[in-house]
Amino acid sequence: MNYILFDDASRNNLLPIVFTRPVADIRIGILTLREKWEKYLNCKTSTLTEEYLSKKYPTLLEKNNFLINGSIFPSAELIDELHNLKPNQTLKAGDCVIGYNINKEDFENTVDDTTPYEEIELKSPYTKLSNVWEIFAFNGNEIISDFELITKNRKSAVVPTTNKVAGNHPIFIEEGARVEFSILNATDGPIYIGKDAEVMEGCLIRGPFALCESSILKMGAKVYSNSTIGPHSKAGGELNNVVFLGYSNKAHEGFLGNSVIGEWCNIGADTNTSNLKNTYEEIKLWNYPLQSFASTGLQFCGLIMGDHTKCGINTMFNTGTVVGVNANVFGAGFQRNFIPSFSWGGVNGISTYDIKKAIHVAERVYERRNLIFSDIDKDILNHVFNMTYKNRML
Repeated sequence: MNYILFDDASRNNLLPIVFTRPVADIRIGILTLREKWEKYLNCKTSTLTEEYLSKKYPTLLEKNNFLINGSIFPSAELIDELHNLKPNQTLKAGDCVIGYNINKEDFENTVDDTTPYEEIELKSPYTKLSNVWEIFAFNGNEIISDFELITKNRKSAVVPTTNKVAGNHPIFIEEGARVEFSILNATDGPIYIGKDAEVMEGCLIRGPFALCESSILKMGAKVYSNSTIGPHSKAGGELNNVVFLGYSNKAHEGFLGNSVIGEWCNIGADTNTSNLKNTYEEIKLWNYPLQSFASTGLQFCGLIMGDHTKCGINTMFNTGTVVGVNANVFGAGFQRNFIPSFSWGGVNGISTYDIKKAIHVAERVYERRNLIFSDIDKDILNHVFNMTYKNRML
């Protein structure tokens, strides 16, 4: 059986994080949603997403296919119900489509929503990613869930004796990881240190926590519960309930809390985010479908930052700030709460970041990691640049 993860209508509530990826490639916990599904299914998946992303994330069809909502978190019970579907049946939870069983010849009709389907109501409980702030809000539980999935029937490397360990939850250290002269507190949840990752001396870590493959936690970092540092990243300073998707750096002092940082971002030294209003009011966050600020129901919410965005030293981000893709933010004083994609500047005024210069910087950043910024990647950034034009006119 072939499995395809599709984006549903809630995708737009996950901007700016999904400007450059399908929903299934968002990291929550240790793994991305796609990686979770592939662990459960024990096979690779493909994607049905926006047309401008389809060259990088193509749809691979076979004779028999399951289309699965990429914003849904997998479980053994949910997968059993999916596998019980007959051809041209759909599994639903109220108005939410969980998945389809579909033959190749009926696929085009399904996309056009013209094929009649027998609807089967889901019996199992399920979790769905519907809003961008849920990435950090769900992160702690997902670290715990992914930890069990990844480490089951496996043996961790020994925690070096230079470290101080507390708590009864497990600590798992992958091959090639280095952890020295730090405090690992697993009282409230597990701690996962990925392959070839490094925890430098003097770090204070409280679980649930995940440091993914080839990432570095800098000397003296203070990391509170429910935080994930995605692969090939550097993090330092004070972190509380944050998710770095990967390939991003916050290598210096400064506080970051209740936040989501995309890939290929760089946060300047002594940058700080506010995650709580002085009035303790509910936080509103920029919503792309509404083109205005919308209530989150949260008292704590910091920074949502899209891919390729960078900020200068001593940048101050207000409570509940959204920064789009490929912005370059700098300047003294608190930044505005919504900074559109391809913005250049900050408090003293914003101009448009020239797309050619932005792509040139992306090429150089990739070169530093021995990677190639492909023509497909360039086309995606060009598309995002054009589709976010109106936001820069606000």
